[in-house]
Formats: sequence, structure tokens, C-alpha cells
Amino acid sequence: MRFEQITIVGVGLIGGSVGLAAKAKGVAARVVGVGRDRAKLDAAVTLGAIDAGTTSLAEGVAGASLVVVCTPVDRISSTIVDAAPFAPPDALFTDAGSTKRNLHAAARAALKPGQAFVPAHPLAGSEKAGCEHGRADLFESRVNILTPEPGDEAAAERVATFWRALGSRVVRMTADDHDTALATTSHLPHVVAATTAGVTPPEWLQLTAGGWRDTTRIAGGDPGMWVPIFLANRDAVLAATQQFTTRLAEFRLLLEAGDGAGLGRWLAEAKQVRDALGSGNPAARA
Repeated sequence: MRFEQITIVGVGLIGGSVGLAAKAKGVAARVVGVGRDRAKLDAAVTLGAIDAGTTSLAEGVAGASLVVVCTPVDRISSTIVDAAPFAPPDALFTDAGSTKRNLHAAARAALKPGQAFVPAHPLAGSEKAGCEHGRADLFESRVNILTPEPGDEAAAERVATFWRALGSRVVRMTADDHDTALATTSHLPHVVAATTAGVTPPEWLQLTAGGWRDTTRIAGGDPGMWVPIFLANRDAVLAATQQFTTRLAEFRLLLEAGDGAGLGRWLAEAKQVRDALGSGNPAARA
């Protein structure tokens, strides 16, 4: 599959990596970036992530075969709504957002006949932000979750083929199932990382080692990206934090009782789950 023009809206870490990968894999004849900051777009051109950049959404999506929206999640729907009138009548839209329930209805209602939107969530990235941290191999062997609506099979397969071409392992699920699962596997870990960092006095930072640093790495992520994620997936994140609180309360009770055997079982249960992932899984290194 080769697109004549791919337009990336939001050329940060993920958007920049999409551009680098699309060009490296020969998936696009031309890659256009859309953003708010002219200097950052120029830098993305210099880095080779895009061929041209513009601050005009209408200009950027004109002629686009595929539009990949890589903005924060609270701007994905509005971006598609604003872009659809200016995109070709057969344009295909996808995204890279971490929440899905909030996207489907509004975005699809704005599409012209012949256009299609297939939400996607590549499980790849890092705590770093900006196109300068983008990598052409960011999506290699990483899971990418598609949440197409029934009846979108042709469009869903085209989007799946695109992400596979960038190296992703594509899976499908409903938007509800995605948001419920990601609340525990992605959003809760950020809460735990931020909490661990937040309770650590600055004067103790010199005493930290691998455990603290591994646990808190993602706390270095951009708050401007994470606040919209938490708000968009509020109910599922609240449920996940309640499960975490319950599990933590079990630990407290065992420790207060001095129950060494119980603590051992509590830790062994968690170890069994973590060991099932295996160190060879690329996601384990995300």
C-alpha cells in the first residue's frame, strides 16, 4: 500500500515517528505536517519527519489520501470535524489517541459520504515529547489497537494495512473494551508513577536507584497530554484506581498483622502476572 499524500496533524513524538516510519517504509509519496508552531514544523522538515509543514489545517488536508491525527485526545474529534470539509471526498482518517469512547460519534457525523474514520491506538511512545525524539522504528512489533465501527470493514482493513506497514501488530476491539483495558494497562501506571514521584522528597532523589527510576519514568510525561486522557476516560480510570486501592489495602492489612506468609502470597500473585508478560515482549520495554 502506498498513499500519494499522508497528512499528520500534530507532529510531536508520535506524529513525527509516523512520518519517519512512513517515509522509511515507502508508504507515502509525500508527507505533510500540520501544527500550530511554524518553527517546530520547520524542524520536523529538517529532521526528515515531513516533507512540508503548514499551520493551516484546511491547506494541510487538501489532497490527503490519509489523515493521521496525533493531537492530544481532547482535540482529536474537533480536528476531524474541522478537517473533513477540506479533505478529499474519499479521504481516510485515523488517529493515535489513548481514549476511544469520546471519538466515534462526533467525528463520524462530520464526515462526507465516502470518507471514513478508523480510530487507532499504537501502544508505543515514551515519556519524552517532541518530534526530535521520534523514531522510524517506534512502532516495530508494537501492538496497535483499532476500534472500527461495524460496517467499516474496508476502511478498517486499509488502516490496519497502513499501521502494519509501519511495523505494528494490529488487534481490534470495541471502543468500550479499549478504554476499560487501557485504564488499567496504561492510565493507572501513570497515576502510580506520578504518585510515587509526588511522595518522594527532593532531598531523597540522590538515594534513588533502578526501582524508583523504573517506576517513575513515565511520570516525566507531558501533563498537557495526560490531563485530557484522564478526563476523557474518567469512569474507567476511577474504577481502575479503586481496584488499585483495594489491592493496596490488602497489603496494608497483611503488613499490620505481620503476616509474612500472606505477604509472600500477595507478592507471588503479582510476580506471576508480571512473569507472564516475559522480558522478550517489546511492550515490556515501553
